[in-house]
Amino acid sequence: MRENDASAAWTLLGTGTSMGVPMIGCRCSVCTSANVRNQRTRAGAAVRTAASAFLIDTPPELRLQLVREQIDHIEAIVFTHAHADHIMGLDDVRIFGYKLRGAVRLYCEAEVEAILRRTFSYAFDEAIADSLHSRPQLEFVRIGTEPFELAGVVVRPFRLMHGITPVLGFRIGNVAYATDCNAIPDESWPLLADLDVLVIDALWDEPHPTHFNVAQALEVIDRVKPRRAYLTHVSHRLDYEATNARLPPHVKLAHDGLQLP
Repeated sequence: MRENDASAAWTLLGTGTSMGVPMIGCRCSVCTSANVRNQRTRAGAAVRTAASAFLIDTPPELRLQLVREQIDHIEAIVFTHAHADHIMGLDDVRIFGYKLRGAVRLYCEAEVEAILRRTFSYAFDEAIADSLHSRPQLEFVRIGTEPFELAGVVVRPFRLMHGITPVLGFRIGNVAYATDCNAIPDESWPLLADLDVLVIDALWDEPHPTHFNVAQALEVIDRVKPRRAYLTHVSHRLDYEATNARLPPHVKLAHDGLQLP
């Protein structure tokens, strides 16, 4: 397996927590802010290479995110885990199966596959003889923590813990993506060495049982020492400008549509 080249371009499609920002029924200063960078759809990313493109997770606003970023083609999806805010946009990839005249490949662990099969059972029912337009054309590819090649780059999964739930982060070249986590197992730290960019979970300032807070994310960043870091899966408790003003110079809140340098 060849090493990554430098042609992978990342876009953060969404950077918000599971309820999104603005949050339904909330009138706080962030939820009512006129700053577009305080408007956060659910977390996911797109990776575009010279060969093709793929997604990391399928958040509920996926159609709007792809239209906004003018992403017209993907060949696959890589899943971190199967919580609702990371999978419920899966039906929106129907258009890509039609364009491909074949299946969109879903790279995920066994537990994630089982949940996707239950949640989107109509997509996997071989007795349903619908057209390519009617249901997503999907094909599973089982992964763990071994690297694999996709769209001309090497994807290196690494284990994270999201409370008691094991999830995956992904490194491609010198960029690592670690959403929905509050612990990094010992074996994963080496894959966070010598990064240009680290994207890491930071829900809010207070402690949380399944997510890093800002202080904990900064501790990880201080240990890993990436050249630049972005905080994602952000709640309505963190204002974009006010939070950035107190972060170290090489750390910023992520925002929807962010192109990673």
